[in-house]
Amino acid sequence: MPTKLRAALLVAATVAASAAAVSTQTTPDPYDILIRGGRIVDGTGNPWFSGDVGIRGNRIAAVGPLGSAAARRVIDAGGLVVAPGFIDLHTHSDLTLLQDGTAQSKVRQGVTTDVTGEGTSAAPRDGLEAESGEGGLPQDWTNFTGYFDRLTRQGISMNLIAYVSYHTVRRVVMGYTSRAAGPAEIERMKQLVARSMREGAWGMVARFDSGGPAHPDEIVELTKVVGAHGGTFTSHIGSEGYNQDRELDFIIRLARGTRVPVHIFHFKIRAPENWPRMQHFIDRVAAARSEGLDITANQYPYTAMNHGWNDFFPLWAKEGGPAAFAKRLQDPAVRERIKKDRDFLEWAYEHGGWEGIVYARASHAPHKKYEGMRLAQIAKLRGDVDPADTCVQLMAEAGGNIGGVFHTMSEENVRLVMRQPWVAIASDAGALNVEASGFPHPRAFGTAARVLGYYVREQQVLTLEDAVRKMSSYPAQILGLQDRGQIRPGLVADLAIFDPAAVRDTATFEQPKAYAVGFPYVLVGGQLVIDRGAHTGARPGAVLYGRAYQTR
Repeated sequence: MPTKLRAALLVAATVAASAAAVSTQTTPDPYDILIRGGRIVDGTGNPWFSGDVGIRGNRIAAVGPLGSAAARRVIDAGGLVVAPGFIDLHTHSDLTLLQDGTAQSKVRQGVTTDVTGEGTSAAPRDGLEAESGEGGLPQDWTNFTGYFDRLTRQGISMNLIAYVSYHTVRRVVMGYTSRAAGPAEIERMKQLVARSMREGAWGMVARFDSGGPAHPDEIVELTKVVGAHGGTFTSHIGSEGYNQDRELDFIIRLARGTRVPVHIFHFKIRAPENWPRMQHFIDRVAAARSEGLDITANQYPYTAMNHGWNDFFPLWAKEGGPAAFAKRLQDPAVRERIKKDRDFLEWAYEHGGWEGIVYARASHAPHKKYEGMRLAQIAKLRGDVDPADTCVQLMAEAGGNIGGVFHTMSEENVRLVMRQPWVAIASDAGALNVEASGFPHPRAFGTAARVLGYYVREQQVLTLEDAVRKMSSYPAQILGLQDRGQIRPGLVADLAIFDPAAVRDTATFEQPKAYAVGFPYVLVGGQLVIDRGAHTGARPGAVLYGRAYQTR
């Protein structure tokens, strides 16, 4: 065959093959959701950039200019910020998510993952129930496996991470006794912590009274177990006032002795005379970090706290648990002793004094009329001369169970703490809805929105990028959570889309049950939970298991 003919045939064959290849190429599958033209704040703290986000299934498939890509649902994010879903490091959603899995107060402000466990948590019982009767837990909440299974069956609109509570484990083994554990009891607690970690707990959390834990060696031993299972330790320090140095001594000792990452809940200082010492406590943590200790903290953006009134009652009165405390309060002689107790008066002052202590949640029906009132107002209404007498008498009438809000911190310190790079944002609040009972702290409905609207847009305490970092990639880093917290291909599509010019909290101390505004879209696992500002009813949230989790 002549050379020219062979060449012509070869060219023709090549062209034909190329045409065939083109004809067999398929158009890329459309995205399930395509977010167009948003201002992407990727969670790292880097400056924002304009772009698109393509989602397939529960994952981010692509980020950047996506041209003419097709999608089953397109969201026009022009003028909006596209951010990773926020991770709330300190919450009390353990029971509230069982009661209402829609998590309205959280997802409506961009929170897609809650971290729970402080105070009370699931823990293996194995027939070793405390005499107190489970510490107020549901009867079927006997271990993490049962708890997680129940959440999964009923469905939740956000993700959940759970820590095992040191106090729950201790109560399972020892009841409400305050004595130190013996060697066999410590061994049993270590076994229960290890089992909880294997069942999916993320780490261990402790909450201790003013001055530090009563039995620090127990916590050290249990933390070593947590570290061996790849977990972290989280601590609610008790004083946040006169005894905070002693409490930080223990935190630093724990971090130094176990080399386990330690996270501090809501770093702050209370009582006006203590306010000038905030920089001192910041310097202590910064020095520990310079030593190489992995100590971090979080804060909520408010000047008032929220917990039970029993927290400022003396320890001797609470010996033996809630039932024993309620019984003691019925004794007039005990009430007189409490009113004169130095710790009671000092801790009540730390909590804001009679003008700053608010009756927030009544478990005693006749007290409903006091919800939202300050203790001094209630004393006046009841005709009492001494508000301390009112306080103790109310507790006696309510069986020792009153929820409170306490106005006792300074705005200057909130801003000072917020500027620390090792401090994240967290709410210390459960996921609620506006029909929830009681008079909650507004942080349940407004924490993330308040940071973005008030502290970023109005006060410029933080940049937008750093605020998002403190609520997304930084909490993920603290947790060791690797598949969320940033906008990157391959990560889970938990996303918060908000209007930076309109986002704000609407919940106040006077009217705390009000949803945040400015979040038209929120996605959890690639599904829209908030769509055009309305909850869709979707429950795509998942339990996120710790590193030691062993499948059954």
